Amino acid sequence: MPFSRTLEFSGQTMDSTKEEESALSTIQRTMVNSNPSPSLVSKEQSREFMSIFPDIVRELTEAGRSQELPEVMRKFARVLQYNVPTGKKNRGLLTVMAYKLLEDPDKLTPENLRLAQVLGWCVEFLEAFFIMTDDVMDNSELRRGAPCWYRQPGVGLSALNDAIMIENAIYGLMKRHFRHHPAYLTMMELFHETALKTSYGQSLDTMCLDLNGKPKLDMFTMNRYTSIVKYKTAYYSFQMPVALGMYLANMFDEEQHRQAKTILLEMGQFFQIQDDFLDCFGDPSTTGKIGTDIQEGKCTWLAVVALQRATPEQRKIMEEHYGRSEPVSVQTIRRLYEDLSLPNTYAIYEEESFNIIRTHIQQISKGLRHDLFFKIMEKIYKREC
Repeated sequence: MPFSRTLEFSGQTMDSTKEEESALSTIQRTMVNSNPSPSLVSKEQSREFMSIFPDIVRELTEAGRSQELPEVMRKFARVLQYNVPTGKKNRGLLTVMAYKLLEDPDKLTPENLRLAQVLGWCVEFLEAFFIMTDDVMDNSELRRGAPCWYRQPGVGLSALNDAIMIENAIYGLMKRHFRHHPAYLTMMELFHETALKTSYGQSLDTMCLDLNGKPKLDMFTMNRYTSIVKYKTAYYSFQMPVALGMYLANMFDEEQHRQAKTILLEMGQFFQIQDDFLDCFGDPSTTGKIGTDIQEGKCTWLAVVALQRATPEQRKIMEEHYGRSEPVSVQTIRRLYEDLSLPNTYAIYEEESFNIIRTHIQQISKGLRHDLFFKIMEKIYKREC
């Protein structure tokens, strides 16, 4: 079924007369034997990464147990175990993978590989901090298929302090394991800078709501959306893990980091648009969470494109129902998205954007390995969770 108008995707335009069937891309053909969501690393490598987590928990809690904080440390161990290792751990695994692919093979000693794993867990700690606070702000129910931490009995808003403990544990681990590494200061600065950028993104996101929690639809522009995604998701999910792997491998060339950053921020936008689509149209049994973007009035890709296309009557539907928690309002918005052909638009967007990013990867120079970036894209292409 052809589209009847020009579609805008983050400043790019796509000819709307293109048939849906023509969306088959080169990258799809080259990955015909791949499953929809291939593993970033092997199961053995994932197990190796997971195997050091108990050591990290002990390292962070044993000193306090023997001093004046035994009760706090017992709770902290539970906080860590519930919130840090239960996800897919892609950001931490990406840190390790980047280091292994970029380091001189002669330097891939057991000691250095363990350092990369510790660094990967620091990234996972930052992820846990972000999602714990985000769940409170969004009043979310599920995270990774289980109740959010703040919804656990006896936790409530004390989850915010638990999240602060997790964030600050990063810097204790960094000092213990990396203070003699040439990249110690640079990596510490990257953690701080990324945390600040992510908080900027969260602020941009929350500013799309008024004081009563009603979405400000006039602010739902593609420019604002891409800024939210860049700061709230792309930096800490893609750019930071790879940059850390590069620094650990003593790669400080500014042009290398600039080229990597450009590609990784594009991947971050691609990833978040997928996330927006899955929040609305994904299967909760696969995604591990119940989508709440419509109820919360989030500035999502779906909402922005819907407003770009909406007739005056359809915009009134958005104004009346978007950001409301009643099931009838949620279903009304989903039907509107379907009436506006957003699932089909998303499928074409995914194909087109994947090919654009693939082309940009092939243009990378300055000694950066292309296979690192292709492995990341293979992981997120056609993902279902």
